[in-house]
Amino acid sequence: MTTRTEPAPSPAAPTEDPAGTPDTRAAGDAGTGAFRVVPRARRRALAPGRRLPASRLIGPALFLALWALASAAGQLDPGAIPAPWTVLRTSGNLWTDGTLPTDVLTSLERAGYGFALGLTAGVLLALASGLSRVGEALIDGTVQLNRAIPTLGLIPLFILWLGIGETFKIAIIAIVVYIPIYLNLHSALSGIDHRFVELAEVQGLSRLRFIREIVIPGALPGFFVGLRLGVTGSWLSLVVLEQINATSGLGYMMFQAQNYGRTDIILVGLLIYGVFGLVSDSAVRLVERKVLSWRRTLGN
Repeated sequence: MTTRTEPAPSPAAPTEDPAGTPDTRAAGDAGTGAFRVVPRARRRALAPGRRLPASRLIGPALFLALWALASAAGQLDPGAIPAPWTVLRTSGNLWTDGTLPTDVLTSLERAGYGFALGLTAGVLLALASGLSRVGEALIDGTVQLNRAIPTLGLIPLFILWLGIGETFKIAIIAIVVYIPIYLNLHSALSGIDHRFVELAEVQGLSRLRFIREIVIPGALPGFFVGLRLGVTGSWLSLVVLEQINATSGLGYMMFQAQNYGRTDIILVGLLIYGVFGLVSDSAVRLVERKVLSWRRTLGN
């Protein structure tokens, strides 16, 4: 009897997806039990990608470069928009004669006091309103009414109530800060899934454990959004407040420079405000990434 031998089946070529990426899967040959490894299809990347180093500095650096190029090419009027090196030289002179350090420290002190008061008020009011129906009925409507009133429009009234010194400035900054913190934290508290509440009731959690293990982790993302808005708001309001009966501060320095037509000094103040805002916002983002490191989001 003659025995016929058939050639072993040749391994199939790796299949490809429509994008041309090899498909890797384990396939078995019938009759031999042998497996071959075929390249697996690469998953399409839909996420933004890896974070660029110092990515938030790219935009400001590009703006400064364009500013310098336009000034060097003579496209900008030096009397209206001085060159970057002129602003840098002016800031060095102001720092040397002691004017700039005093104004910077005064502005930081005002913004710090106002921000601390606004942060405390925003968090306490949001907790009272977000965790209690009675608190929501008493607080939320008043805060929404306050939000609808232009805060800077309260300056004349606060001057009559608190005088024209430092107290009314700190109070206005606190109002500007607490509103976004309250709104975002209250929204985050209200948005916690009710199934977690039911689960806590089934598990028999106490009120304190419920707040610590469910409410706080669920509300932290909204809180940090409000915190970033509050930090920025403190600097924005400070620009206006320091031009009202002030004897020091960056806003006062800019107001005096306006009287003498010193646009270079005005730009020094604006750039310092911008640096303060960028640094404070980056600090809040850094704390947020550390505290919320357990989240898997597009941002991280």
